[in-house]
Amino acid sequence: MFDAFAKVVSQADSKGEFLSSSQIDALSALVASGQKRMDTVNRITSNASSIVANAARSLFEEQPQLIAPGGNAYTHRRMAACLRDMEIILRYVTYATIAGDSSVLDDRCLNGLRETYQALGVPGASVAVGIGKMKEAAIAAVNDPTGITRGDCSQLVSEVASYFDRAAAAVA
Repeated sequence: MFDAFAKVVSQADSKGEFLSSSQIDALSALVASGQKRMDTVNRITSNASSIVANAARSLFEEQPQLIAPGGNAYTHRRMAACLRDMEIILRYVTYATIAGDSSVLDDRCLNGLRETYQALGVPGASVAVGIGKMKEAAIAAVNDPTGITRGDCSQLVSEVASYFDRAAAAVA
């Protein structure tokens, strides 16, 4: 796992080159967006319980077979496992957001997740829908301008959305 800085330095070092102007500019932009990243992660983290709970509630309303007898989220133990997994994915999205790099999400959360779900009989498409619902709720929380640094956050919001999309694609 590398953050954006370590990744750029590692790439330049492996080629025996100095950092290019474009690499330095990209890292400067990452530093400049630091407070916005902190605000974004704080907003998602402080709303994590409701993001997960509301996404799960919406998913189960749309796909009631999941919580019906015999469904993948039937029984409290299976429901708890589902909510735990959604929370873990959300947590790793925040790690990727603060690092400005998806490798922590890929390496520590998504690699092998589809295969694990397939082995357990978990419907990946339903998990992907749940992740999409978390994405909608997280983006709504991030876009709420109350109490955060003013400025254009569209690029950062797009980045956060891409982490959710990456997670959804990994399990579908």
